[in-house]
Amino acid sequence: MSAVTATISEDVMKTVQAKPALRDEGAKLGFRLTLPAQILVLFIAVFPLLMQLYISLTDWSPLSGLGWWNAWSLWNNFANYTDLAVDARFWSALKRTAIVMIVCVPAEFLMGLALATLFADEFPGKRIFYSILLMPMMVVPAVAGYMFFMLFQSGGPVNDILSALSGFPVTIAWLSDPTLALIAVMVADIWQWTPLMFLILLAGLVGVPEDQIKAATLLGANPWQRFITIVLPKMKTIIIIALAIRVIENFKIFDTLYIMTGGGPGVATETISVYIYKLTTQDLIWGYVAAIALAILIVLSIAAVFAMKRMAAARQEA
Repeated sequence: MSAVTATISEDVMKTVQAKPALRDEGAKLGFRLTLPAQILVLFIAVFPLLMQLYISLTDWSPLSGLGWWNAWSLWNNFANYTDLAVDARFWSALKRTAIVMIVCVPAEFLMGLALATLFADEFPGKRIFYSILLMPMMVVPAVAGYMFFMLFQSGGPVNDILSALSGFPVTIAWLSDPTLALIAVMVADIWQWTPLMFLILLAGLVGVPEDQIKAATLLGANPWQRFITIVLPKMKTIIIIALAIRVIENFKIFDTLYIMTGGGPGVATETISVYIYKLTTQDLIWGYVAAIALAILIVLSIAAVFAMKRMAAARQEA
């Protein structure tokens, strides 16, 4: 009996010892199989970043007569970054970008949340209205820009509506006024991207446990109390995702804005993306552009890391 027990124990020990070895072999095999894809991803992600860093430390441009790989002969150390620190036009563009983001993202969030709350319940014609509501998001940004460019003309529909409401002719030059032009751009952005916020928030809203809402109702909680104490906390992760997506995308706003105003009048609606585009295509100072792009990348990366940490904390709280 003892011999049988000893044999079984030895077999068990061998099996236990073999499992880590098998796992190690499986991990090694998996690594070898995915190595080509990892190298490709590394090349796609890291190489352009290193190239951009390299160019940002030079005065290279397409007119220099050198390939970018020979830009070392135009090395300027950190001159582009010191110029960036005192570039008033850059800081003005950054300020305008921040203004657009601060206005548009909260507006899109609040409107998207209100619509998501409305569409969480069934009502006649829900699918039709749902499809109509998502249409702006499907429009190509350049097309949306042209559409709002026409809407905000002096003789356009916006002034016609204001004339009908006020009872006297309204001929506001929306896109020629520095302040009104930026407002028109923000209206276009809110119109186009509120549906995306609505779609993301609706997905989070329908995922809220129904039993908790019913329990709160039985305990006497009114709709507002249920929304604040149950719905919003359960949607915290999805809210962070929605806000992070729109903050990053809004920071890069270009298509709609450029079609509507071209960054004008003057530089009144010139955001970071428009400023970079003009430097790239008109001034052709690509070394300086690379420095700006890296600075923006750092800012957006910090925002992304912050959002990821907040999402992790929200998951733990849930």
